[in-house]
Amino acid sequence: MKQLSLVCVMLLGVFSGPVFASQAPQDMVKETSQLMLDKLRQEKEVIKADPNRIYALVNQIVIPHFDFEYMSQMVLAKYWRRASDSQRAAFTEEFKQLLVRTYATSLNEYADQEVIYLPYRAGRDENQAMVRTEVEQPGSFPIPIDYRLRQNSSQWKVFDVVIDGVSLVTNYRTSFAKEIRSGDLDSLIKTLADRNEEVRTQ
Repeated sequence: MKQLSLVCVMLLGVFSGPVFASQAPQDMVKETSQLMLDKLRQEKEVIKADPNRIYALVNQIVIPHFDFEYMSQMVLAKYWRRASDSQRAAFTEEFKQLLVRTYATSLNEYADQEVIYLPYRAGRDENQAMVRTEVEQPGSFPIPIDYRLRQNSSQWKVFDVVIDGVSLVTNYRTSFAKEIRSGDLDSLIKTLADRNEEVRTQ
């Protein structure tokens, strides 16, 4: 889905370092996304010569600032409660790699898009927040991208992204539930692992 891959620009720029950990969520999003987009533009030729450089940037910048375990728990829903510790760990790792590689492979297409920040909206409680943005599209309407965050210890971390009204968590929950019902959780984990390995060897 084009809109799903479009969010990679913001995902890869939202949380890029502990220097911003104590900032309000919206301030952090603004400063760090600009920092990341600048980095992408500066390394454009390097990335063209070595596409794996994008993966290095993702692993360095993004992974520490996303709550992949909580996202996995929300995506699997009732199946998470039934899963063993080893299944949970395996699914979380493969789901994380799926997201990283999905966004990284489409990153260059959207690095020059302009991001508009909308008025801040607090979350359901003081430990949650929503940062609302729009990504400008030349010759078309902007695409709204909202980030749901929660505060984990002293850090804000993303646990869901809503793209043009469609929740990333809900989208994957529906897709993965179908796969689990047609097989089981181990089959889903293997499918994700096979997809990730296929991308790694391309």
